[in-house]
Amino acid sequence: MPLEDGDRRILKDRRRQPAPGLSRYTLLGRRKRFRRKSDQERGGYIDHYSGRLSIALILIASLNIIDSFLTMLILNDGGWEVNPIVRSVIESWGDKFWVWKFSLVSFSLILLALHSNFRRVRTAINALCFIYIAVVLYQIVLITGQLPEMP
Repeated sequence: MPLEDGDRRILKDRRRQPAPGLSRYTLLGRRKRFRRKSDQERGGYIDHYSGRLSIALILIASLNIIDSFLTMLILNDGGWEVNPIVRSVIESWGDKFWVWKFSLVSFSLILLALHSNFRRVRTAINALCFIYIAVVLYQIVLITGQLPEMP
């Protein structure tokens, strides 16, 4: 069926140019998820993040703070840091090492959030949650002195 002159659209194709860096969607974007299954499998970037991701990132940040606090308690009781990188930061920064650690982890969490729709990054976020939980539980066991004695 041929189009009449009044039905023809003379609009520029918005997809010919890349999206602008600053627009009305910069802070209030619209994309929450991918519609196509192929896009979901491939991964990519979205504007709004899920509540589950937010909970996981807040959990990691909170466990990081708890880890720093428990590390300071263990060091004050005569313990030592196992991680050589953190040990050198503690030697350089003293009791303020938590500022360095919090900044590093927070920046890393921002990067993980931006890339969270890639399968390997989602796996890494889940692994970080479990690793931090294990470390904090181990530190609690160390502090309470509940470690079994070696035979």
